[in-house]
Order: sequence, then C-alpha cells, then structure tokens
Amino acid sequence: MPERNNLQTGVVDDPRTQGHRPPFQQEKQQYPGSDAEMDPKPDHGEESYQGLGRLQGRVALITGGDSGIGRAVAIAYAREGADVAIVHLPEEEQDARETLQWVRKAGRRGSQYGVDIRQQSHCRELIDRAIQEFGALHILVNNAGYQSTHESIEEFSSEELDRTFKTNFYAMFWLCQAAIPHMKPGSSIINTASIQALDPSPQLLAYAPSKAAIVNFTKALSKMVVPKGIRVNAVAPGPVWTPLIPSTMPEERVKKFGSSSAFGRPAQPVEIAPIFVFLASNEARFVSGELYGATGGQTPY
Repeated sequence: MPERNNLQTGVVDDPRTQGHRPPFQQEKQQYPGSDAEMDPKPDHGEESYQGLGRLQGRVALITGGDSGIGRAVAIAYAREGADVAIVHLPEEEQDARETLQWVRKAGRRGSQYGVDIRQQSHCRELIDRAIQEFGALHILVNNAGYQSTHESIEEFSSEELDRTFKTNFYAMFWLCQAAIPHMKPGSSIINTASIQALDPSPQLLAYAPSKAAIVNFTKALSKMVVPKGIRVNAVAPGPVWTPLIPSTMPEERVKKFGSSSAFGRPAQPVEIAPIFVFLASNEARFVSGELYGATGGQTPY
C-alpha cells in the first residue's frame, strides 16, 4: 500500500492510488473469515487514524467489531475518546482480541462479547451487560453482517435466508429495541447498510433485500425516536476489503473484487470509519434518517 501523505505538507491523498488493487491472491476462507488470514492485509487505521476528541467520554457498542469496518470504527472511536465494547461471534475471538488491544492502546476502556446475535435474548443481554459494565450507552453501531452468493434463486436455501435476515436485520431491530430505553438525548444509532440496498447484485439475492430493509428501518426509526433526542442514520458502503469477502464469495469474484468501482479498487475499512465518527459526533446533531454512501463513485442514490 502506498504511504499516506502528510497533510501538514499541504499534499492530499490521491484516491486512485490509496489502497490495494485487484487482482487479489486471497485464498478462500471459511465463514466468518479471519483478518489474520487476509492477503493483502486490510487497513483499519491502526497506524494512520488520528482522533480529535470528538467522542470524548462516550460509550459505544459495535457489532461485528472484530474485523473489517467494525474494527476500523472501534479504533477510530477509541482515538476520538470513546470507550468501546465490540460484539463478535465466538469463533472470531482472535481478531476481536487484536481490536481490543488497539482500543486499550488508545487509552480507553474496552470489552469484547463473543455472542451470536441471532437470538433476541442474546441481544437484550448484550445491552444490559454493556450498560452494567460502562455505566451508559451513547452510540450503537449495528454492523454485523452475513451474506451468501449463488447464481440462481433455486440455490438459496431457507437456512441461508433465515441466517441472513436474523444477522443483518432482526439483530439490529432487537438491539435497538433493547438499547433505546437506556439512551439519553444526544445518543446515536448507526446502521451499516450497503450499495446493495439500491443497486442489488442478483448473486446476493438474500443479502441485498436485507440491506434494503435496514435503510427503510433506519428512516422509520429515526422519526420515532427524534422526540427523545436520539438520532438514527445508516452508512451504505460499496466494496470494502474485509474477511466477509473471501469467506462468502467464489474465488474468481474475490480475485477482481472492487475493480468495478470508479477507482478500480475496493475501499479499505479505514476509509469508511470517518463517516461513522461524524454521524456519532456533535457535528451531526442535525442529521437523522439519512443514508450516507461511500461507494467509490458508484452511488445510485
């Protein structure tokens, strides 16, 4: 990856040359995948993200916080002054520990919860546990996701459909339901949608509708909770280099992943995290019910 330019020199980054470009030699992984086995390694901002104290004293809960966008958001939030709890599948323990190390290295409190959020009781327990441990909850990031790829509708099983919607949509609904009664004015909920919500790929026939549901839910919930002073927004990334890609896509698609973006490459997780920072911060206090795209020039909105 090219070196990042120092903004103090007055030189800005050329988006065409930042980040790895296909073809990728990444081997197939078993779901949910591991950041430790990614080739090339994703950039979560470990060495580059600089915080400005925009989230000082707040507490954030991030699902899918072990790797990918979730790890990048956890690192950014911690460097902005927030305490961070990350949620991950039990089999993602190793990646989660590394994320937590970066949170604590930033001088913030951090915890990891290895929980399958496809059960409503687990979602309720997560919120209770975070509030008990940290004393409050100001930011909820619903980022965990699952997808499967097939070439025909006949190949999608009911089990895959159920897993996709329970991971991507049901868990988000349950977590919001459990968290909102504890959230004070100024709190923020941020949901990870996708370009697939409005520009769906036929191979992602279960994933894309689940992301469309997230957008609709975000807009509806924002209207319901604005009288409480709580804001709800969604971020819609395009292709992002994360373990979800080699663990759910055929190798031939992984090899050219992101080549269709205007920049000819996928985003690195660190390039998505600043949007989550903005939406959680006071700078976004007049922003709710919005969908923020970060699609590499493919925005269909």
